[in-house]
Amino acid sequence: MTDGEQPGPGGPIRVFLLDDHEVVRRGVHDLLNDEPDITVVGEAATAEQALVRVPALRPRVAVLDVRLPDGDGVSVCRELRSAMPDLACLMLTSFDDEEALLDSIMAGASGYVLKQIRGSDLVSAVRTVARGQSLLDPSATARLMARLRGGPRKEEERPDALPGLTDREREILVYLAEKTVKNHISRLLAKLGVERRVQAAVIATQVQDRLRQEGR
Repeated sequence: MTDGEQPGPGGPIRVFLLDDHEVVRRGVHDLLNDEPDITVVGEAATAEQALVRVPALRPRVAVLDVRLPDGDGVSVCRELRSAMPDLACLMLTSFDDEEALLDSIMAGASGYVLKQIRGSDLVSAVRTVARGQSLLDPSATARLMARLRGGPRKEEERPDALPGLTDREREILVYLAEKTVKNHISRLLAKLGVERRVQAAVIATQVQDRLRQEGR
């Protein structure tokens, strides 16, 4: 097998690391490489390096720092997934920022975790997104969901259209809805020529409300 080929179903999870701090990269590299089912196939310190190296190495998971000296990991995620739809991007950040979380969802990220995460939980997160599942930091997700709903409301004022689901299951359902429309939102932003973040949040909320009304 060459460096550019993916392993078979029983092969290790191929991971690429993007972080501008060498100490962080070394720590994550050693943590993941110690696992028998994970192998780190490459690293980068800048967005430019990652956009060149990831397509050549063909990892299954890319662990991307959100803030970079020459850009941001969200834009890297968007560009990489346009060329590699099967790539799972796990956003890793020091900042608990709901706008960055929303941007990550729309860029097609599979997960969003804080750097304060325990090592064992980061390993689990890599395995989760490698399986095609989604994973979000609970605290950032809670604030984002409140923002998308237009602020907190009393429980008695909120119709329960999804009885039997836990709060976490409801968050996951809303997240999946965001992922479903992310490509449409990106095209809308490009056509309308609007800035991301605040405008994106408004568009995302409108689309989400329409999906709810149509029963999708």
